[in-house]
Amino acid sequence: MLLRAANVRVLDTAGRSSGARFDAYRIDDTFHIDIDLPGVDPAGIDISADDQTLTVRARRAEGLTAPDHCQVLVADALDCDRVDCRYEDGVLTLRIPVREKAAVSAGTAASSR
Repeated sequence: MLLRAANVRVLDTAGRSSGARFDAYRIDDTFHIDIDLPGVDPAGIDISADDQTLTVRARRAEGLTAPDHCQVLVADALDCDRVDCRYEDGVLTLRIPVREKAAVSAGTAASSR
């Protein structure tokens, strides 16, 4: 399992009362997390990884509200040291590679069925 708990587990959200909405999915050997962050200044996005917790902080372009903040727990099978990010049309996309050992194990399990 690439995510801890059922899907992505949000540990903490602040800023907007509903928190940031997001989707998580896997394509081949890359895991994607799309986070809705409309009205955010791309220069004000900060992403950090500590163990297997990704933390995203984003400041609104107008600067009048508190920054959005969320933390996501991911499994050890994801390489959080190599997160690739793109912010486009109000959506921040995080692309996280699956560690090579986990990708091989998943392929071996699928071929043995």
